[in-house]
Amino acid sequence: MKKNDTFILKIEDMGIGGEGIGKYEGMTFFVKDAVIGDEILAGVTKLKKGYGYARLVEIVKPSPKRVEAPCKIARQCGGCQIQNLCYEEQLVLKQKKVENNLRRIGSFSQEQVEKVMEPVVGMEDPFRYRNKAQFPCGYDKDGNIVFGFYAARSHQVIPIDDCLLGVSENAKILVVIKEYMEACHIKPYDETTGQGLLRHVLIRKGFHSGQVMVCLIINGDKLPQADRLVESLSEVPGMHSISYNVNKEKTNRILGDKVQLLWGDLCIRDTIHRVREEESGGFTRTDESVTFAISPKSFYQVNPVQTEKLYSLALEYAGLTGKEIVWDLYCGIGTISLFLAQAAKHVYGVEIVPEAIADARENAKNNQIENATFYVGKAEEVLPAWVEEHADDGDAGLHPDVIVVDPPRKGCDEKCLETMVAMAPERIVYVSCDSATLARDLKYLQGKGYEVLRVRPVDQFCHSMHVETVCLLSKLNAKQHIEVDIHMDELDLTDAEKKATYSEIKEYVLEHTGLKVSSLYIAQVKQKCGIIERENYNKPKSDDAKQPQCPPDKEKAIKEALKHFGMI
Repeated sequence: MKKNDTFILKIEDMGIGGEGIGKYEGMTFFVKDAVIGDEILAGVTKLKKGYGYARLVEIVKPSPKRVEAPCKIARQCGGCQIQNLCYEEQLVLKQKKVENNLRRIGSFSQEQVEKVMEPVVGMEDPFRYRNKAQFPCGYDKDGNIVFGFYAARSHQVIPIDDCLLGVSENAKILVVIKEYMEACHIKPYDETTGQGLLRHVLIRKGFHSGQVMVCLIINGDKLPQADRLVESLSEVPGMHSISYNVNKEKTNRILGDKVQLLWGDLCIRDTIHRVREEESGGFTRTDESVTFAISPKSFYQVNPVQTEKLYSLALEYAGLTGKEIVWDLYCGIGTISLFLAQAAKHVYGVEIVPEAIADARENAKNNQIENATFYVGKAEEVLPAWVEEHADDGDAGLHPDVIVVDPPRKGCDEKCLETMVAMAPERIVYVSCDSATLARDLKYLQGKGYEVLRVRPVDQFCHSMHVETVCLLSKLNAKQHIEVDIHMDELDLTDAEKKATYSEIKEYVLEHTGLKVSSLYIAQVKQKCGIIERENYNKPKSDDAKQPQCPPDKEKAIKEALKHFGMI
């Protein structure tokens, strides 16, 4: 086999970048734009030892899971790797991605994965969900000014009139800016020469407030004839903030340091509500909420609908009663911190970006939250220094009840993990944007006396391969646990322990009652029935800790399942 050879390939799986994976004559091939279940004609592009890459020449037999991508440039744009896969299968793929990383990187057994994994949280409508978009500016082949997105693994601008993931206001705003540039002879920035003025257009929208922000990133000190642009942009419904950002560096970094307000307010505002999951699997918004001020440089989750679910799950996992001390590491502008503060005694937040901490403090003030303290710095540096400084003064924050971490893609620094373990919180809630580094960090924490109890993926970035995950860990009671080496043939298992897995119990309950039950509820009912398991979150160190208890109808259904499997 050599380059450009063609062959028929059955796609049996999908990779971390959304590419199709199939085997041919003992070799594994990766094919962009192919989806699981496709039978394709593939053309070899690159061969390696034992594997290779191929292009999709023709779809011989389309997968039943394949759909026509609504976006006409989905194959060229680097933003949506799997828009041609039906949304239900996207969720299955992301669930499997997290499970595979737990097994492969975290060294979880299959039984442990089944016990801790909860179903992925998807969206009812996986379009128009992004509250932020950054459009690079350039020329097309005919010399016309265009806005769009970068092609995958390149800085070639793919022109786009309207991104279906972004808000509808984006298209109108880009038309206004293009007309302004043409009328005022303003040139797009050229990365190769470093010439040209307009680099990017940043657009944000508050989903609850309806407020819209536009910030033009320029390769210069001022925006010519800015009044002309402001006059047109200010007529866009919801417009609340118009500014420009100066970035004259020859760099891939989008935003520079200086922001100059042209019209309106520098910040827009948006509100995140706490939501509660219903028996049907849907989520209902509550009256509990936090309002945030968002500047052009603020980090703020781009999918507010899913953010409400993600943060509400994190708050549920934290199990707060109003008496707890909580640390929130990598806290950003305080999005999770302020939610936690509404249910905790005191929250300490840590973030490396000074502007984010300034926003967090302002957000706390605007929401009348006084039990939150914020520190600037790297979590792996601030936390050890804080522990050393307060080691002798009896400060309650030295031994928090809960630590929440929401690190960047690289995960937690090992020094940060070491300090977390030394602070010995009862619970750790880990919010991750990369399940591979999550699995790595969970493996470390499990080796230091923590047990993983719940793991739930949240589809924050529909049509891409990215997935957020929220995870609960509980500190094992050292007095009641000991690590031993033991062979399976030495074990004398009870009949109950031989019977059904957590997944089998969940399936039985769902099939016979229509109820969804969590591993936590199953563990509680098993404990009530005298089926002893390891000490965990269901038997906390603190007697007055708030515990999510299994409702009577679900307890009855679980007991019926246990009877069916002969476990009671």
